[in-house]
Amino acid sequence: MSTQHLSEQEIIRREKLQELQKLGIDPYPAPLYPVNITAAYIKEHYKGEENKADFANVCLAGRIMSIRDMGKASFAVIQDSSSKIQLYIKRDEICPGEDKLLYDKVWKHLTDIGDIIGVKGYVFTTKTGETSVHVTELTFLTKSLKPLPIVKEKEGETFDAVTDPEFRYRQRYVDLIINPQVKDVFTKRSQLINTIRDFLNAQGALEVDTPVLQAIPGGAAARPFITHHNALDVPFYLRIANELYLKRLIVGGFDWVYEFSRNFRNEGMDRTHNPEFTVLEWYTAYKDYFWMMEITEQLVEKIAVALHNTTTVQVGDTTINFKAPFKRISIYDAIKEHTGIDVSNMNEDELRQVCKKLNIHTEASMGKGKLIDELFGSKCEEHYVQPTFIIDYPVEMSPLTKKHRSKPGLVERFELMVNGKEIANAYSELNDPIDQRQRFEEQAELLKRGDDEAMFIDNDFLRSLEYGMPPTSGIGIGIDRLVMLMTNQPSIQDVLLFPQMRPEKTGE
Repeated sequence: MSTQHLSEQEIIRREKLQELQKLGIDPYPAPLYPVNITAAYIKEHYKGEENKADFANVCLAGRIMSIRDMGKASFAVIQDSSSKIQLYIKRDEICPGEDKLLYDKVWKHLTDIGDIIGVKGYVFTTKTGETSVHVTELTFLTKSLKPLPIVKEKEGETFDAVTDPEFRYRQRYVDLIINPQVKDVFTKRSQLINTIRDFLNAQGALEVDTPVLQAIPGGAAARPFITHHNALDVPFYLRIANELYLKRLIVGGFDWVYEFSRNFRNEGMDRTHNPEFTVLEWYTAYKDYFWMMEITEQLVEKIAVALHNTTTVQVGDTTINFKAPFKRISIYDAIKEHTGIDVSNMNEDELRQVCKKLNIHTEASMGKGKLIDELFGSKCEEHYVQPTFIIDYPVEMSPLTKKHRSKPGLVERFELMVNGKEIANAYSELNDPIDQRQRFEEQAELLKRGDDEAMFIDNDFLRSLEYGMPPTSGIGIGIDRLVMLMTNQPSIQDVLLFPQMRPEKTGE
């Protein structure tokens, strides 16, 4: 490899790599190493004289985070997947014979911070009271060719070079090394998903998989990513939602199906939007949106307790209480409450005038549904910090939703708002194929007007409805936003291991 673009430190490390190889030491040996304990387990369970016999033969591996040379002995700190722990390495312990090469050259001169080593030894407590491993055998496992960003600790605080979001998100692997607390966010994310899965499975729901590549991007109002299927020579779309496929399964006879769906929307990126994101959707036969609100409350409360042992969660400066039941308010009442204007009987032109009066930007392509959505998003959304169900949307906003059983012009739909953002969207599902076709045709007209988020007509889905779909309730829950709330993270990029980034510039 050319050293033209390497830093001085990178060049030195490559020279050390060659020196190790000349000494017959494989810097990247076979992966089997007999680890039998973790740093966290040692620090939590070692009690000194009380149980030192249980820690007389430990073997662990990790990345070197610091080295303190004391001549014929040295202290080092390694970090494994669980925590950090101090090592005490004595020259005559790891080199008991006449040959001191392993210590004098390999350890003192060819080893760097960032290298991964394996150690065997016994646990003891230093004179300063720190639980440490007295190393009796040391094995080189991986040579690091790039130096880690400098980490400094002062009076219990850590000051590190990995605070720039651009660097942290692009090189998440370094972020995880230098800021190990970041791992806790993703551990909690996994715990959250498993809590949901356990909850649904206990209710008798069936987890399924549906296509990511779709001939028609359906189930949501969003701009899709377009790709091409070479073998079929036709365009395909990355899914924007899995709704219409899950409903097909309800038609087919399943009573309750769910999927953790990786979705893709070719839209903007900000602190709460990423073009690739995770949604949980489930559909349950013979249920309605009232039932769905109740079970959603139960689930979200269960998640809070599973992650925090309480229903209250701190989000920034706000304490949010996920104890059920949640407040409920109609979208028209919400708009009236926060603007003083009753828009419930207004047509498209009147709504456009209201938006103009309130300095809300609109486009000519926006129909009645989009205008109401803009009104709510601009003037109401931010006020719903504690969990609140916004219910009973106008039919124009909800082309896949059953008409309200008692309120003409509305549909049986709710959105769960928390901390000023939508977390979930649910309906009593539209199962009338004639009504559904008409709604799709209205969406097609919006497409013609230039609304590139309007829905396509999915004739196969309409055909499935014609066979008969039982009364059904469905929901979509934004997993990334829910994780943001439950882990107190301000940006969606902080809960995605590898968020989308602009390509790096050549040479960087």
